[in-house]
Amino acid sequence: MQLVPEAAHPDRFFDGGTTDGDVARDRPPRVVLERVVVPGPGGRHREAFRMLRRIGYRDDVVGEILVPRDPGRFTTDFASVPALFTWLVPRTGEHLPAALVHDGLVGGRDYLLPGRPDDGPGGPDAPGGSGGIDRVVADEVFRRAMRDSGIGPIRRWLIWSAVTLGTIWHGSENWSRARHLRYLLVAGLTLGLVAGLGVVATLDLLDVVAWLPWMGGGRPFVLELAGGLAGAIVIPLLLSVAWGRFAVAGAVAGIALAVLLHVTALLLAVTGLYRVAEWVARHRPVAGVVAIGLVLAASLVLTLLLVGTSG
Repeated sequence: MQLVPEAAHPDRFFDGGTTDGDVARDRPPRVVLERVVVPGPGGRHREAFRMLRRIGYRDDVVGEILVPRDPGRFTTDFASVPALFTWLVPRTGEHLPAALVHDGLVGGRDYLLPGRPDDGPGGPDAPGGSGGIDRVVADEVFRRAMRDSGIGPIRRWLIWSAVTLGTIWHGSENWSRARHLRYLLVAGLTLGLVAGLGVVATLDLLDVVAWLPWMGGGRPFVLELAGGLAGAIVIPLLLSVAWGRFAVAGAVAGIALAVLLHVTALLLAVTGLYRVAEWVARHRPVAGVVAIGLVLAASLVLTLLLVGTSG
């Protein structure tokens, strides 16, 4: 991981125009999008956006990139962030140009590398393998593009680790099946262990169990809390060694999972309650009104009881 602060270079993004002769490297990028509705799984429809103008980016390693290859045909959903985590990583913002470039490199493989032989997307001399940029290199381009967009280092490495998990899940063009399976098993087992230890640490903090030596039973609450936080950092760091070339992503993802486990669980519970309530309100309106009435009545009774016993 780069320890010295890296300067942003927003001038590396430029207007890619609509045709090869319309590229303006001296002008900032123009994000021109058209909202479309595309079919989704289960007969549902989802929102997407068609890029009507290219975005150009000069990467430190790959060189010049134009996305998309064919304006007007390529669609994007911006940064593919689960709704549960948009409070931490918004779908749009300063990182939007970088996200659109990454989407073109990975999602639709719809990009051009000007000046390289035209042999499939990107040309045969592109880093990451013959015929184009593979997912691993595309993720690294995304991280550097976020840097040049002015994204802070913590959020930048968090987002990069998240998209690296996506690459591990989907696989890369240059991986064998055995290699892909190994990455999947390592990521799944280590993150599962981190989550499991997080649950045990919570029980240890509440003095239900005393299984973790770095927390231990009988210690003051503050010391147990500090020990749990230290373990949430040290354990993922040690486990990330098993990730090999993705060790940094493993460390960042593991620490984020351990530290944000309780916040994520709370948000997941609130989101689940909201979706259940929304479904009832849409499909069973009478039952929804009755449920709201019961909740309001129970809340009023509980409030009165607590106020009455507070003295």
